[in-house]
Amino acid sequence: MTQVNMLEAKTNLSKLINMLETKQEDVIYLARNGTAVVQMTLIPHEPAKKRIGVAEGKFKVPDEFDAWDKEIDSIIL
Repeated sequence: MTQVNMLEAKTNLSKLINMLETKQEDVIYLARNGTAVVQMTLIPHEPAKKRIGVAEGKFKVPDEFDAWDKEIDSIIL
């Protein structure tokens, strides 16, 4: 547990967040006049879910798919 005052937190916000991300600290308290008023912790994240791929292999991208972009670029530029 670390407690820092508001000015120090504003100055070192990136450092404080890095301390949480690297598990150097679990909780950081921000204090006003020596009294803790805010608690900073990491937001728990769930691992990304794997997509099931129900349409896999059912659509083929045409070879000339990007040709349209080149045509538009030549008109605009």
